[in-house]
Amino acid sequence: MTTKITTQVAVIGGGPGGYAAAFMAADLGLDVTLINLDQNPGGTCLYRGCIPSKALLHVTKLLNETRAAAHMGVTFAKPEIDLDRLRAWKDEVVAQMTGGTGQLAKMRKVNYIKGWGRLLSPTSIEVDLTDGDKQTVTAEHIILATGSRSAAIPGHAINTPRVMGSTVALELQDIPEKLLVVGGNYIGLELGSVYAALGSKVTVAEMMPQLAPGTDRDLVRVLAKQLEQDLEEVLLSTKVVDMTEEADSVRVMFEGDKVKEAERVFDKVLVAIGRVPVTGDLGLENTKVELGEHGFIKVDKQLRTAEPTIFAIGDLVGQPLLAHKATHEGRTAAEVIAGHKVAFEPQAIPAVIYTDPEIASVGLTETEANEQGRKVDVARYSWAASGRAITHGRSDGLTKLIIDPETERVLGMGIAGPGAGELIAEGVLAIEMAALADDVRLTIHPHPTLSETVMEAADVFYGLSTHVYRPKRKR
Repeated sequence: MTTKITTQVAVIGGGPGGYAAAFMAADLGLDVTLINLDQNPGGTCLYRGCIPSKALLHVTKLLNETRAAAHMGVTFAKPEIDLDRLRAWKDEVVAQMTGGTGQLAKMRKVNYIKGWGRLLSPTSIEVDLTDGDKQTVTAEHIILATGSRSAAIPGHAINTPRVMGSTVALELQDIPEKLLVVGGNYIGLELGSVYAALGSKVTVAEMMPQLAPGTDRDLVRVLAKQLEQDLEEVLLSTKVVDMTEEADSVRVMFEGDKVKEAERVFDKVLVAIGRVPVTGDLGLENTKVELGEHGFIKVDKQLRTAEPTIFAIGDLVGQPLLAHKATHEGRTAAEVIAGHKVAFEPQAIPAVIYTDPEIASVGLTETEANEQGRKVDVARYSWAASGRAITHGRSDGLTKLIIDPETERVLGMGIAGPGAGELIAEGVLAIEMAALADDVRLTIHPHPTLSETVMEAADVFYGLSTHVYRPKRKR
């Protein structure tokens, strides 16, 4: 049976971008229909990504802290892992948050349809409902927000009995004795850290010469030092060229200049080599919507596609594939539809690797400056000079500012250490407001805190740091 409805705005996809767009459109007085497969809004981030992974990473941090406490004179018995309870707790966290989004949708009177939406034309959508029926939605404007999925190694499927993508890895079906993580990006490192803390012997294979490719080496070095203790092995400049699933293992073939064993056997493999946009079976061929490089949908600064009635946001439209970027794009698209004169033009989008220690960065990196041949001044403040870091037993961290030597504007910030993701927002604000290093330096930070390291880094730039000596800058 097919039913028909009419709405002003239809959003296909209920992740952080999709439901944020739907809620904003509703708040602006528009009639909104949100189409999504899950029971409630949330998408990959809430159900199968950001939130469950951070719940497990919190457990990882607790386990690491119990071990680290020994040198402070506090010794704990070896933790016992109740995998069923851990899995249930993670699911409870997800249920609490997705239940909240469901209530928010009802409060805003958003018409929520459970199903998969497919474009029939620039203003109509056919929805395959989860109960087996169909529904046709006619809309004045449509926002595409179907997100991304895990990429697979060419010729090798993921989510098979012994080869996992990130979604299956987060289900914690078991804790394999020997786990290979293919990909040293943030997903691979985060999930690899979780499994290592729970007892797996984890090997990470990264085809590039460093972990977290594109991240400044001095920040990665802080994390790499800890991973040397937590992981079984890190294989850099190493490419996986073949995988063969056997009855109780996976046989993996490696290739690379530094490879010592070309063939090795693991109990399971986690493939975390990136994500690709979900554009298949969306009916794009029935519209003027265009795809660009790497299959991303082309949009302008207002998130409008080549089809005037259709907008696209989030992972569908390109890097960085981050939930907070999708949220802001979704809200912008809704405002554009409501007739506001707005555009998505951020000066800075922060990125965080939620390992222990964390790595956070925003704006111009030192690596990018070198590649561009751009002259910058880099002010570093080691956490070895931070009283708060030392009291935590975590003095291996680093805070750095990338500063224009002529204008003294803050162009970028990088932090490596526990809680880096919480600290990076000050850098985002500084870049967005075109703040000078002097503005940061003269902003009084509470003592003793890790946030002081940002102020101290600005002091280092001028040669005025109380706790780090550097020749005074000529002004």
